This record gives sequence, structure tokens and C-alpha cells, in this order.
Amino acid sequence: MNENTLREQISLIGKSLYDRGLAHGSAGNISVKLADGWLMTPTSSSMGRLDPARISRLDANGSLVSGDKPSKETFLHIAMYRERPTSGAVVHLHSVHSVAVSCLDGLDPQDVFPPITAYAVMQVGKLALVPYYPPGDESLVEAVRKVAGKHHAVLLANHGPVVAGSSLDAAVNAIEELEQTAQLHLLLQGRPTRLLTPAQVAELNRRFPN
Repeated sequence: MNENTLREQISLIGKSLYDRGLAHGSAGNISVKLADGWLMTPTSSSMGRLDPARISRLDANGSLVSGDKPSKETFLHIAMYRERPTSGAVVHLHSVHSVAVSCLDGLDPQDVFPPITAYAVMQVGKLALVPYYPPGDESLVEAVRKVAGKHHAVLLANHGPVVAGSSLDAAVNAIEELEQTAQLHLLLQGRPTRLLTPAQVAELNRRFPN
């Protein structure tokens, strides 16, 4: 896909996420890897009103080449790419149910969700919890790097999810599955729940490795 097409795709997907309530205000950001750098949604921009021509273009070192100033969380995306070099895109949202789960106490930091559905296992896998850091705090880089090699989806405590995928479509599909799983997880709180068995999870992982 050429750069102009990717810019259009970022804008269309951003609007879709915004229109469906998965993004709000200027929260969240999207990046796509290029052969010599990245495209990144600009800082303080609304996902619902992205201008393809103004999307930030970064070089291989993360420095701005053209477009508006990139998201203040650019370093978070780059950390994911560094640890997952086959990833083609990263999406970060402040989607309501995922953020709500990120605020719960007693979560397993290596596997936030119990195995509720097959698609959560297939598309999200084991969701790692990253401790809380203030937005834009570059200390978050090392915290993300510690888990990103083994987890393509991470949940930032009291903040929201970050997902890397082989393509922008793959990353968006996975983060939407994560948000739905978060909603199910909250709906099932305090109710007797029939989870997938370890054998069923192992079979899904065998058939559909992350």
C-alpha cells in the first residue's frame, strides 16, 4: 500500500472508531509502519476529523519529517514496534470498557482477562497489564518494552489498551475485540461464569497462534 492510501486508511478508520464511540475528544492515536519510518496521528487531533495530508510522517529515528506535530505518545508506539518488528500498525484507545477494566484492583498482570470467548483468545491472546504512568511519561517506554515481546496487546493501568498488528486492519480488529471482551468481563462480574477450559484455550492457540 502506498503512503497516500495509508493516510486515507488511517483517516477512515479513525472516523469509524470515533463515530462508534470507541474514541472521543482528542484521545487515542494510530500509527502505521513505512519502509523508512512511520505515519502517526497528530497530537491533540480528533480521530473523527483527521486530515490525511496533515498526518505526521516520522523517520526511522522517530523524528518529524512532515505534517503536524505527532502524538505525545509516539514513543509508546515506537516501543511496540521495536519489540515486535513484524508489526505493521499500532492502535491506542481510551475506549470506555477497556479503561474501566484497567482501573479494577487485583488483575493478573500477565493475563488480565479470563478466557471468556474463543475470539478473545484468538485475537487478543494474553493481555498484559502495564503499571500506571502519567500520560506522555517516557518511563512508560521501559514498562511497555518489558511485556511487548510476549504480548501484542497490552492494557495501560488507569489509561487504556495498546495493540500491535500485522496491518492496520489486524490491529483495529484486535483492539475492537479487546473492547468487547472488556464489556463482557464487566457484565459477568459477580455471576457464575462458564469459561473456556485450559484444553480449549490450548487448542485455539495451536490453531490460531498470535
